[in-house]
Parts: sequence; structure tokens; C-alpha cells
Amino acid sequence: MTPEGLVKLIQARADGPGRFLVALAGPPASGKSTLAQRLARDLAPGARVVPMDGFHYDDAVLNARGLRARKGSPPTFDSMGFLHLIRRLKVEDEVAIPIFDRAMELSRAAADVVTADDRILIVEGNYLLLDQTPWRDLPTLFDLTVYLEVPEAELVRRLTERWRQHGKDDQAAKDWIASNDLPNALTVIRDSLPAEIVLRNV
Repeated sequence: MTPEGLVKLIQARADGPGRFLVALAGPPASGKSTLAQRLARDLAPGARVVPMDGFHYDDAVLNARGLRARKGSPPTFDSMGFLHLIRRLKVEDEVAIPIFDRAMELSRAAADVVTADDRILIVEGNYLLLDQTPWRDLPTLFDLTVYLEVPEAELVRRLTERWRQHGKDDQAAKDWIASNDLPNALTVIRDSLPAEIVLRNV
């Protein structure tokens, strides 16, 4: 299915009362954020993105738990807080959401608000379909689940470019990808539950 086809599918499925939640899952650097923004734009008005990244634990918490070197892995997120947010979004008109500030490398609580006008929510994140507790409770809360599939070599290429843009030299980027980003990506690839729609994003 193409992104255009996905837009048409969402429009058809969301043509009714209540809020329509789309899960957009995939490994890091698979293009989730880019596609989520495109879907929200093409589905506007009444559509917006809700990112999972706002539920990153602060670095101070990760340091205390010995998880700083594994930032972005499942244990480094407030998974129960995120699960609670999705449940609220199903039934509440207005919900404040946290946003991860990449420039500051921290999450800002209540940095944005989902309102009653936001009928279609594109929820994007690595672990929306993860077959681990408590993540596995998420898929049933979504009206449509979508997974972005990208070859491992392409993920590494994109991740390398991402870290270059953030100021890492090639060796530092390579070391971080090998020790952190790639293990996280393989967790998503190997341990995600099946999605209704799979998009190959190359």
C-alpha cells in the first residue's frame, strides 16, 4: 500500500463518530515521524500526530538505573504512562501530552494539547506493537495498526546520517549505533506483533 492509499483507508474508516487512533510503528530511522506528519497534513483538518517519544525517562532517571547507554530501549520509557495516555485519548476530548525536545534531550510535560477537534490521531513510536508487557496491551486500543518495514542496512545508513547531523563523528556514530540503536531496531523487528498494514519504506 502507498501512503496515498493509506490516507484513503483512514478517511474511509474514520468516517463516523468518535476519535480514530492509528498506530504507526517501526524501528528507529524507519521514517515514522516523516510519514506521520504527511498523514496528518493530508488528513487535515482534524488530524494530528501524537509521538511516543515524550515518554522517555529523563537522563537523571536513566543514570540512576544504569540505563543511560541504552536510551531508547523499551525499559527507558514510561510505558505505563504512555498506555494510560492512549486510554485517555480514546475517551477524553482534551488531553495534555508530553513532547520530547531533541535539542534539549528531555521531555517537556504538557507541552501540547489534543483537543476535541482532533478526531484522527496518528500515534507514532518504536514499540507500539511490541510483544512485551505492558506494551502488548496497546494494539487493541488502536483502530488501525501500521508497520514501517526498512532493510537493516538502510536503517544503519539513515542512523549514521542522523548522528552526523547531531555532531557525532563517524566512529562515534558507528559505536552508538552498534551498542544502542541497532539493538533497539532489532527488538522492534523481531518482537513486534503483526500490523494490519505493512509499508516497505525504502
